[in-house]
Amino acid sequence: MNRKIAVIGVPIDLGANRRGVDMGPSALRVTGLTERIRTLKLEVRDFGDIDVPLPEECEVGEKNKKFAEDIQDVCNDVCEKALAILRQEWTPVFLGGDHSLAMGSIAATSKFFREKNQKIGIVWFDAHGDMNTPESTNSGNVHGMPLAHVLGLGDPGLAGIGGFSPKADAARCALVGVRDLDDREKKLVHDSGVRVFTMKDIDKRGVSSVIEEALAAVGEGTAGIHVSFDIDACDPSVAPGVGTPKKGGLNYREAHLCLEMIADAGRMIALDMVEVNPIFDTRNQTAEFAGELILSALGKSIF
Repeated sequence: MNRKIAVIGVPIDLGANRRGVDMGPSALRVTGLTERIRTLKLEVRDFGDIDVPLPEECEVGEKNKKFAEDIQDVCNDVCEKALAILRQEWTPVFLGGDHSLAMGSIAATSKFFREKNQKIGIVWFDAHGDMNTPESTNSGNVHGMPLAHVLGLGDPGLAGIGGFSPKADAARCALVGVRDLDDREKKLVHDSGVRVFTMKDIDKRGVSSVIEEALAAVGEGTAGIHVSFDIDACDPSVAPGVGTPKKGGLNYREAHLCLEMIADAGRMIALDMVEVNPIFDTRNQTAEFAGELILSALGKSIF
């Protein structure tokens, strides 16, 4: 990981069905995020927000991939801006916004290393699989589809963000913390070849064992690891401010340990922190928690 940290806001809520997640970047910044990153002896610069249209300004389009054209445009902008930042040797930290932004952020990291004939690994923390496609979805919400498109499935436009597809090999992708999969999505996840670590796995084996295995799987033969963290991977008792809460997630220390171990591995090339929704939060506690997790991923330690 470079010692220069670039903060990039992506206030997108076009992929979700509940409003408010566009305020996530502001809620994270209010916690004093950049100042706290500096305490880690890291250089940090906030590059501001990617311009995102409001849903009221957009055409919904096809019901099985709502706002897909505008999401594609935003993600291409994310890719372009992040790629320029990566070329300046900054490590990007993306503040969301719904998880559809990862189609742009991962396109950037993948493209950056693709130009060097290298591959990336992905660790995707989420209560959900995010592996639906327009053909399998029940809701048409694109924030339930980004991982599928990162892996080259689904809609050609969304899969082709950044000008190429797929962004990573399924075998170099780990899905961690899953506990809520649609019936049709289960088959997509199973058939994809992604390494899946459910909450049952974490309960049985312990989070440290799971993360060790996940890092080994995605790290082999790769230039580094893109970490995409949906805050709903955590239990609503510690992260209530999300659009799609699901009981039984990571607790406070489990979540921190995941990102502390990633920091210890020294392989992180980018971080997404997404789905913070202040409308459903209490006193900004979810954003505060998400900010703490970002610090753990960047190397903050207990001692």
